[in-house]
Amino acid sequence: MNILLLAYAVRAVSLDAQGLWRDEVDQWRFALQPWGEMVRNFTRAGWNGPLFSPLLRLWIALTGESAYAMRYFSLLWGVVCVALIYVLARRLVNRRAATWSALLLALSPYMVWYAQEIKMYTWVPMLALLALYALDRACAQPRWSWWAVVLVATSFAFYSHILAALLIPVEVVWFWLHPHRHRRAWIGGLVVLLLLTAPYLPLLGWQVALLGKQRETGFPAYTLGQMVQMLFSGWTVGIYQGDVAGCGLTGYVAVFVGALALFGGGWLAVLRERWRVVVRLAGWLLLPVVAIWVVSLRGPIFTDRYLIWSAPAFYVLVGAGLAAVWPSRRWGAVLLALPVVALNGFGLYQQAARPLKPQFEPAVRYIESHRMPNDLVLFQIPYNHFVAFYYAGEPLEPWAEAPFTNWRAPDGGYKVGAAYVDGEMAALVAGYDDVWLVYSEVALWDERELVKAWLDGHGTLADWHSFVGVDVYQYTVDKSK
Repeated sequence: MNILLLAYAVRAVSLDAQGLWRDEVDQWRFALQPWGEMVRNFTRAGWNGPLFSPLLRLWIALTGESAYAMRYFSLLWGVVCVALIYVLARRLVNRRAATWSALLLALSPYMVWYAQEIKMYTWVPMLALLALYALDRACAQPRWSWWAVVLVATSFAFYSHILAALLIPVEVVWFWLHPHRHRRAWIGGLVVLLLLTAPYLPLLGWQVALLGKQRETGFPAYTLGQMVQMLFSGWTVGIYQGDVAGCGLTGYVAVFVGALALFGGGWLAVLRERWRVVVRLAGWLLLPVVAIWVVSLRGPIFTDRYLIWSAPAFYVLVGAGLAAVWPSRRWGAVLLALPVVALNGFGLYQQAARPLKPQFEPAVRYIESHRMPNDLVLFQIPYNHFVAFYYAGEPLEPWAEAPFTNWRAPDGGYKVGAAYVDGEMAALVAGYDDVWLVYSEVALWDERELVKAWLDGHGTLADWHSFVGVDVYQYTVDKSK
């Protein structure tokens, strides 16, 4: 209970310390779509996580649309994850490992960060933990109630995030390697596997079509090693990647945490003769990332948060490493945990005290207090106008989307240049004396910054104010140019 209270406290105290960013505002918008539209999203090609939107819609109806209220939905599932990792690790290892695993997840800056976002990144890990816990129980005591939990939790997971479908092969490995599988567990396992096919069919139809062709996805291309490194870095260091003391200490502690995970796995496999548990945890860690790497060979789709539901396996292994020294040297385990807890505390402090997401709220307040009613607001990237409109007291009219310039030819060269931007911008600013350029994540839309270069050449910079992740420029247009 104390660990659950701690998990709640570290998530709640800084829940709205960071501003909303475009993914969160996206989720807010999707949750407010008409109910019919949300239902159609369940079969719409390319749509990710259709189940989370109606759940958030119901939550908003109860609590309102403030950032704190909407993020509280994710906070609750993040705390439930702490409870679930405890009961699962207790079954797989022992009570001491379960306590350490729960504490590690409770204080993980990475898990706290996503418990403070209006997204599905604590809901999906909760479903994965629940499904694997129920599967472990169903294999040992094949009751239909546990198989029903496996079926519902897994189905909900892949309708909450597209890549959670990779939980199914993980469950197959867990079933196959269960050390005390009941002889009648095969019946329930096969029935659940067959029943999982039905809810997955609407997704499978368009996913298979995408797998067979080369495509532009907008994601960077990573090697398998880079993917693993990004996951390891996030799960150990957190979102803030700065060093504690400027001497590489953060990296050393991260390596130490990795060593604890390896030690925990070795202790379980060799000294405790639980190699099946180690392989199951390793499968939970490695199968999803390897599968994504294979799919990404046709078109990159990897970003580390997509596999946040594999992180609990890592924390269980680290918890096992700490538990391995507990029986004979209780204070030794505490001393080993101190640098890990200190690193987590440093990351949590940085996330609570330092703006890391684009700070659109003060940027919008600045525009509202300085802009004349007929000034044009130009967004680059255009999608950020949704974020600005969330914070705006009144509509920021008139506004426009800055042109996209990143189209590439097969040889890698750009398809459009300054002449294209000249024509687009001349049409956009016609009739306006002043233009406010809201500048954030520009490389996604205009890598060469041709839009700003055009404004620099066709206007006078009257004002500029910089916020974290967002720059606001006011230009007076020179109509003689």
